[in-house]
Amino acid sequence: MTTPRRRRMWLLGLVLIGVVVSVGLALRAFEENMLYFFSPSQVVAGEAPTERAFRLGGLVLEDSVAREQGSLTVEFVVTDNVHSVPVQYTGALPDLFQEGKGVVTLGRFDANGDFIAEQVLAKHDENYMPPEVAAALDRATQAERGAGPR
Repeated sequence: MTTPRRRRMWLLGLVLIGVVVSVGLALRAFEENMLYFFSPSQVVAGEAPTERAFRLGGLVLEDSVAREQGSLTVEFVVTDNVHSVPVQYTGALPDLFQEGKGVVTLGRFDANGDFIAEQVLAKHDENYMPPEVAAALDRATQAERGAGPR
């Protein structure tokens, strides 16, 4: 025989377990959908994930854009003026995509270790650079100065 108090305690316990499970699932989904930003120096240092998508930003290296003949596939190199990462993208590039200008790509490494971009974002005018790219370039330049001979 169960008393009303015991039934309320069981119900409260089940509700509490349900809330904990729901919060855990929501946090896991949130973590899986986070897109972190990495500079080429961080990618070369091995800080970028190899099993999930992330944003890679920097400058498009001068004379690095190569288009496949008869295809929408383009290859270019993203640099932070210290390290560089080759990128492959298939699709229409933004109108403002240019060599020497800021770019943020969204993609992941494939089985061969090549960065395959799913999306390419370019700056919107000559005075703007994405904040993440500007900060990454500053950090890379400062690290290069600090590591070099004095």
